[in-house]
Amino acid sequence: MSKPLLEVGPGAKPDDLAGLAECSAVSPQVAAEIGYDLSTCRALMRCGSKTFFAASLLLPARVRAPASALYAYCRLADDAIDLGTDPFAAMAMLQARLDAIYAGRPGSAEADHALCQVVHRFAIPRVLLDALLEGFLWDAQGRRYETLADVQDYGARVAGAVGAMMALVMGTQSAQALARACELGVAMQLTNIARDVGEDARNGRLYLPRQWLREAGVDADAWLLAPVFNPAIAQVTKRLLEAAEVLYRRAEQGIAELPRDCRPAIHAARLVYAEIGNQLERNGLDSITRRTVVPSGRKLALIARATGSAVIAPAGQPHALAPLPAISYLVNAAAAPLVPAPQARHSRVWRKFDERVARAVEMYSHLIEHDRLSR
Repeated sequence: MSKPLLEVGPGAKPDDLAGLAECSAVSPQVAAEIGYDLSTCRALMRCGSKTFFAASLLLPARVRAPASALYAYCRLADDAIDLGTDPFAAMAMLQARLDAIYAGRPGSAEADHALCQVVHRFAIPRVLLDALLEGFLWDAQGRRYETLADVQDYGARVAGAVGAMMALVMGTQSAQALARACELGVAMQLTNIARDVGEDARNGRLYLPRQWLREAGVDADAWLLAPVFNPAIAQVTKRLLEAAEVLYRRAEQGIAELPRDCRPAIHAARLVYAEIGNQLERNGLDSITRRTVVPSGRKLALIARATGSAVIAPAGQPHALAPLPAISYLVNAAAAPLVPAPQARHSRVWRKFDERVARAVEMYSHLIEHDRLSR
């Protein structure tokens, strides 16, 4: 499955992830304010990707721990459905766990306790997590995607819902900002699909719009039996990247509406994910015979760029844009929480912004060196 943001990056090793997770720790004072067992959150963060880790180091402490808990729960839920023997039984189990979490009586799993803290503190609507689980079940069912709108429906569930939850954790509740957050998630998912065409096909899964494949002269079912790279597949892949780019550009407006201390991290994630598509184009759009990887030095440069360009919102009022149809129901649910979301609180123990940037750059540099020595 082309997983959004949550998979362990190529070449990542447990020690790499543990080291980055350790660096994302916050002080005891902030821990007391948030009310989390941060040792648990650091352990849960090991399920994340290098891109998420690197971007999360730029997040303020008030956001970093709940974001880690959300991402870790998503990863564990995906594995329960995708890797188990009975996806429907796994789905029923996860829904029962969500029932308990929303009732304020989470089970014994540490991930459930962390998620319980998040959903009640930030008024995360249940529909967002139900959408996520539904998307995971679509994978296990081998759902067919006929049109781009169908693919966007899938992306809305497995990635757009995550974007909405992240926006709520950051303290953003406007419909426009939530729509752009969901669309950024969908854009990232389209990029993942373009990058993983060959890997998915070898697992019997196809996320490229079948309508586009027919227009390019490709019999989707026959191609799945023997996936090969050819100009027709390149053409369809390029169309998907172009659709993602439209949403990346729309997302820029939403980033500007985020709290100032959250913009650099989200802008960094946006730039790095879009760069996957750029690198894929430089590779001739071949995601069948090779896996596209953005060089670590390039990622680091984009993260540095994000810290300088995303901290100041553009002048003037943002343009009102109708949300992508696939994410409308998520925006409607998230923009009208059952209880008011807490206001963003600034802690005296936060690191200064420039110190957080320096620490992120330092740790990412160590990770690059570790990968080089490992190779």
